[in-house]
Amino acid sequence: MNKQCLNPLNAPAGGPPYSPVVKAGDFAYISGQGPMARDGSGVVHGTFEQETRLTLDNLITMVEGIGATLDQVVKTTVFLVDMNNFGEFNRIYAEYFTREHPARSCVQAARLPLDFKVEAIVYCP
Repeated sequence: MNKQCLNPLNAPAGGPPYSPVVKAGDFAYISGQGPMARDGSGVVHGTFEQETRLTLDNLITMVEGIGATLDQVVKTTVFLVDMNNFGEFNRIYAEYFTREHPARSCVQAARLPLDFKVEAIVYCP
């Protein structure tokens, strides 16, 4: 199986030692996205809703950057700092994933990188 590391155009600027996207075979694994400014200025801290929307917008950028759409996402993994935000997250998430929903895991994490309130990972063709 061939492995290809990618950094889609317009993706939020990274820094840690990992690839934003790794294609392996017919699937792409997109690293965790959070509320990072696309201009490279860092984390955009805000309300839970603001951070969630920016996180999901960043996921769209990554998915579209490899020539796919959210409709093709097979699996999402979501980390929330506070599970009390689960209902609000579901409401926002449903605005982004409107058709056949991907499989999903959602767990509470004690702390996320750069003090994100939410982080999301996807797996798609």
